[in-house]
Amino acid sequence: MGSQTKLSRRDKISLILRHLQGNQGYFAGAIFLAYMNTVCNALIPQIISVTVDSVLGTKEPNLPRPIEQLLPLEQLRADPYRALWLAAGAVVLAAAIRGICIYGMRIHLAKGSEGFVKKLRDGLYSHIMRLSFDWHTAHATGDIIQRCTSDVEVIRTFVCNQLVEVLRTVFLVALYIGIMLFMNWRLALVSLAFLPITALASGVFYGKISSRFKTADEAEGALTTCAQENLTGVRVVRAFGRERFEIDRFAQKNDRFSALWVELGKVLSVYWASGVLLVCLQIMAVVVVGTVAAVNGSISLGEFQAFIIYNSAMAWPVRSLGRVLSEMSKAGVSMDRVGYILNASEEQDGPAAKDVELSGDIVFDHVTFGYEGQNVLDDASFTIPQGSTFAILGGTGSGKSTLVHLLDRLYDLGEDQGSITIGGVDLREIRRDSLRSQIGLVLQEPFLFSQTIRENIAATRPDASDEELRRCAQIACVDEAIADLPNGYDTIVGERGVTLSGGQKQRVAIARMLLQNAPIMVFDDSLSAVDAETDAKIRAALKDRMAQATVILISHRVTTLMQADRILVLDAGRVSDIGTHAQLISRPGIYKEIYDIQMSSDDRALIVEGGEA
Repeated sequence: MGSQTKLSRRDKISLILRHLQGNQGYFAGAIFLAYMNTVCNALIPQIISVTVDSVLGTKEPNLPRPIEQLLPLEQLRADPYRALWLAAGAVVLAAAIRGICIYGMRIHLAKGSEGFVKKLRDGLYSHIMRLSFDWHTAHATGDIIQRCTSDVEVIRTFVCNQLVEVLRTVFLVALYIGIMLFMNWRLALVSLAFLPITALASGVFYGKISSRFKTADEAEGALTTCAQENLTGVRVVRAFGRERFEIDRFAQKNDRFSALWVELGKVLSVYWASGVLLVCLQIMAVVVVGTVAAVNGSISLGEFQAFIIYNSAMAWPVRSLGRVLSEMSKAGVSMDRVGYILNASEEQDGPAAKDVELSGDIVFDHVTFGYEGQNVLDDASFTIPQGSTFAILGGTGSGKSTLVHLLDRLYDLGEDQGSITIGGVDLREIRRDSLRSQIGLVLQEPFLFSQTIRENIAATRPDASDEELRRCAQIACVDEAIADLPNGYDTIVGERGVTLSGGQKQRVAIARMLLQNAPIMVFDDSLSAVDAETDAKIRAALKDRMAQATVILISHRVTTLMQADRILVLDAGRVSDIGTHAQLISRPGIYKEIYDIQMSSDDRALIVEGGEA
């Protein structure tokens, strides 16, 4: 998944400011303390300069008048040893204040950064939860995770460290340049002559590194996706002996990711090496010119020492701007990637959408729907009477699951794609939350959370009693299996329910849906992993429970569907036939062909036991 869009500078600033709300005070305090630290650091060369030139020497201090008036120069000159102790004490005091400022700055940054990143993560996760189903199906999970973790961390590091460092460096350069110009403008110009060269080199470097960071980030997303897919699909990998293939596939992506960072390292190495050369040339130029000036008497020894300190102290922070620029480039790419998610359109209900208590017949009226320009449903029309059991049979790709997705508004119909109504109310006029809370859904591949079985079943109704929970498990024919587990209902299932068999997972999902007690219940091939006998038991137990509910059964197994009130047969997205089991087997067609193929002696025994519709 590429970034797709690139945020403008204004959008990036807006993204940062929006998530800084509530934490601005911490960052303002950190910046103020960083400035105080810089001021205290700037005082130390002045203390040394005045001590050398005006206390130990005879030069009149070149200081602001208020400071000169407070300086007991004659007393200090009369007692040089006392003056040296006072100078040392002043340096120690300035260093101590610097330490306090740094400590306070770090505390403020820690609080502000955690508040910022928490708000960003919460907002990102909340937004992802409200994105449409088709958005999720179009994007790799591993890449989404990488954007929500690595990219968020890059943004946090930049905002909470590099950005403050930039502001501190700008203040430091402005302050030191002002002091150096005040002390000796000619020598100051020698030092400043290297700043444009450094700025130009940083700009060129920024341009080269930005696209490389973007490519490396996308490669990391692909690597994360590969690892995530193999970890969640470990059963398939082992079952088909694909370990070697998957190891090679991961290694190939890892090689590309490593190669990209090697290329980045080369660019970084060239920049840092050239930067060190520029810094050394700058310091050497100031030392040479300053030495000549000191010999000629145009600058005092103390001023020359202060100049060397200021020049060195300014050169490295300016040089570090290149590192900050590289981080800014990386953060810019991460903001594009995170912004791509935040700018994705959330599911939106129409302005007239309202909460509706679902009641009445479900009517599909000339529904045509497809993906990527290819129709999956073609002019499908049928009615599901309220309180009935309605079955759907069809081959793979015939549109069975798409019907369910449309009913649950995981996808929405366009204006010219027909309509779906419940009790005469178009689904597009019902709020999604209201609709989905009243439709119970069990998928062919149910998802279980890495929690206890009790928590998984109670996901639809966390306030349900243990008695209600156990009763639903009994109807789903999974209560006895749970009782045999080491900790019963408190047994923690593995990731995605991996510690349970396929049939157990499906039955736990059925119990979870039954606990919802929804007026519409959908079983999307949700009994495919259980044997025919258990299938029959579950269907028999569901009869009383679902007496008042509208039930939609989707299955490839005729024995699961034959007792339904009506059976819909789909063929390549079109309604091929519809009727009762008796009607459908009495005439030639897809249903009768499947019935004849599937009916074994065991199946017939189950039919006789359950009663034929």
